[in-house]
Amino acid sequence: MAMSSPTVYWNTFVDGETEVPCYFIFGDSLADNGSNNKLETTAKVDYPPYGIDFPYGPTGRFTNGRTAADILGQFLGFDDFIPPFPSASGSYIVNGVNYASGSAGIRNESGKFMGDNIDLTTQLQRHQVIISRIIDLLGSEEIAEDYLNKCLYLFVIGSNDYINNYFLPQIYNTSKEYTPFQYAQVLIEEYKEKIMSLYNSGAKKVALTGIGPIGCTPNATAFYGTNGSLCVDYMNYAANMFNDNLKSLVNQLNEDLTDAKFVYLNTYGVVSEYISTPGLGIKITSCCEVNEHGLCIPEEDPCTLRNLYLFWDAFHPSQIVNQAGAALSYLTLQKIL
Repeated sequence: MAMSSPTVYWNTFVDGETEVPCYFIFGDSLADNGSNNKLETTAKVDYPPYGIDFPYGPTGRFTNGRTAADILGQFLGFDDFIPPFPSASGSYIVNGVNYASGSAGIRNESGKFMGDNIDLTTQLQRHQVIISRIIDLLGSEEIAEDYLNKCLYLFVIGSNDYINNYFLPQIYNTSKEYTPFQYAQVLIEEYKEKIMSLYNSGAKKVALTGIGPIGCTPNATAFYGTNGSLCVDYMNYAANMFNDNLKSLVNQLNEDLTDAKFVYLNTYGVVSEYISTPGLGIKITSCCEVNEHGLCIPEEDPCTLRNLYLFWDAFHPSQIVNQAGAALSYLTLQKIL
């Protein structure tokens, strides 16, 4: 139902139709829902067969249907999908905005060799623009601050700092400068600064998603080789170092910032469980034929039994995996809602 004014929105949320009044999403292609469509980059997917199981067809989502962020929003009670920043306008921004951008990372340079992306620094700057608009809509900084304190802020980012940075020594120097242990620490320190800037802008309920098993993607197993394992173990080892540091950061933030609540969302375990349970009959190959960038070839027919495929293309999970991840994340989020 279309809302005629921000006042109506405000009253609706107070009545409790959604578990949080608004929902802001920061991240990469795992959460991107159209931010990259107009950018000069190879990391965009506004064409079939992407969106084959999505109600509106290809929208720029890097999967066959809904992203985990989409599904989580539905669990939270939102009737509509949170719009990407480029198309977020009018009073609807009080529902929230999705700033996520395919190939983006915590570090500004991550993924940039593919073309433009909206790195996390810029995503946070865009959020400041939205905050200013929400202040205008709600009438005062005080009302807006109280409102924004109650919202959920989701981060789904970090994979590209490895896949499209650390593990591309032909393009980036990070693997020459840091051991995996050091790199995880450097990343988390930079991440912390950016999370703190969001906290200082009114975020009090923050969910930080861990990195999935990046060594199990079809791209990783084909490009790097598995040496007899199911996955590229050293890539997963690096991802787990990041995740361990992220868990520690969440604990530290909860201790230091007693007026806010932070939670770690474990996506690594969801995907790993599928991979390590052959009896489920889940295939760990791509559902679609991919091009040299690991993305689906335009207009090519994908696999028919999409619920049996862990990966949609060479990098991104299929909707069935996103559903499982979102369900687990929703249960975990109860700690801070």
